[in-house]
Amino acid sequence: MLVAVASLVNLELFGLRHKKSYASEMEASKTKLATASGDSDLIETTYLLDAQVGFLLRRATQRHLAIFFDHLPDMTSTQFAALAKLCELGEVSQNELGRRVAMDAATVKGVVDRLRARGFAETNKDQEDQRRLLVSPTSEGRAAFNKFRGAAADITQETLSPLTKSEVEKLLYLLAKLS
Repeated sequence: MLVAVASLVNLELFGLRHKKSYASEMEASKTKLATASGDSDLIETTYLLDAQVGFLLRRATQRHLAIFFDHLPDMTSTQFAALAKLCELGEVSQNELGRRVAMDAATVKGVVDRLRARGFAETNKDQEDQRRLLVSPTSEGRAAFNKFRGAAADITQETLSPLTKSEVEKLLYLLAKLS
């Protein structure tokens, strides 16, 4: 079914200038591979990088991160995400923060260390479990979040600007479903 749906997709969506169906592009790709290898019995290949979900997500992410850096050059998107979640939750374990912002333990530790170095977060041992590290935003961290959240909204708006309101709603719904 996916191949049937994909064959209806206009390749212009993938940044290609000419209009061909996905299926005809796949056929052309098979012919090129068979000719190049001299193997007329080449097993069918149905892979066009420009139409792969991972590739498209990576390109969209790269675009979003470039926009983010233009608006907030002094903070990474991961630092902002962690700070925003800290300001939302207040004190939380470092592991829970990582889960809430979809970062592995090593990444969230580095992000928390950088937020601490900037004076945006503080850490304390949990009194009930000394192995557990609690993270909370400082007053400077809350002030920074309040200062940057308008820019963050602008970043989202600019990232989604090529889409209609209906497309934005569909995209956000589908991304949430995938994640």
